[in-house]
Amino acid sequence: MQKSKPLKFIDLFAGIGGFHIALSSLGGEAVFASEWDKDAATVYENNFKLKPAGDITKISEKSIPDHDILCAGFPCQAFSISGKQLGFEDSRGTLFFDVARIAKEKQPKVMFLENVKNLARHDGGKTLAVIKKTLDEIGYDVYDKVLDASKFGVPQSRKRIYIVCFRKDLKVKDFTFPKEEKVKKHVEDILMPDSETKKYEVRRNDVFMNNNIKEKYSDTPLRIGIVNKGGQGERIYSPLGTAITLSAYGGGAGAKTGLYRVNGRIRKLAPRECARLDGFPENFKIAEKDNIAYKQFGNSVVVDVLKKIMKSALEKEEVAAKL
Repeated sequence: MQKSKPLKFIDLFAGIGGFHIALSSLGGEAVFASEWDKDAATVYENNFKLKPAGDITKISEKSIPDHDILCAGFPCQAFSISGKQLGFEDSRGTLFFDVARIAKEKQPKVMFLENVKNLARHDGGKTLAVIKKTLDEIGYDVYDKVLDASKFGVPQSRKRIYIVCFRKDLKVKDFTFPKEEKVKKHVEDILMPDSETKKYEVRRNDVFMNNNIKEKYSDTPLRIGIVNKGGQGERIYSPLGTAITLSAYGGGAGAKTGLYRVNGRIRKLAPRECARLDGFPENFKIAEKDNIAYKQFGNSVVVDVLKKIMKSALEKEEVAAKL
């Protein structure tokens, strides 16, 4: 959707700009971004010509520009719930509170939030209950769902919880998240030529392949071998399946991307391949150092999932009329 007047949005905990890419493709214009990690902020500025402000906890909500939409992939620290009342007061001391205090002050029409799938069941569901109660108290109808990126056009098995919030005066009562689709792409669809990926090859003697596994197209990661003892980062997958979830942390020969047997070679994925798994365009400027790029894509949102959620939300009749 394209509006005659750009939809103004802010990008909190912006990372390297997954929310920015998704919303700008639908006519959005970023008027503010915040990211405390300097490496991520540099990549963000290099790509979008917008310098993110630093630590959001030190920025007054009153100083933030007016906006129609708030985006936030907020980190999820453990909530400390000491009282019996779930809501705004109980969310203090967490980074989610910074999203809430800004939304309470600026009252954007719509909010798009994303987090790890475990948020849905953290502390027996109490953490999500605090978040939803807080959002309700400051004036929003809230919808949430865990979705897998591999069902939205990218070959990465990455489950995340997505939270869509509509200001109550919009009177949105029946928002439905876009349906997951059949897996259409596999790892082989995002691979670079062998000549460009030699540096990511793993040359080891302790590689063990399971020759009993038939490699065939799979809608999930297809494990076909291990390196060493097969711990995290030591598992080998087929490019005929989907990719495992990219990670910002972890070790092993295939740290952060997993290992894949590609044309007879066992290797990690290249940063550009990771960018493709997260739905970033080919012209996206990646961090120069591989280890930094891996961390950033492991922390990123998946653009393709966001686009479909945002399009569904912004095209609702009650919302479109007010934007």
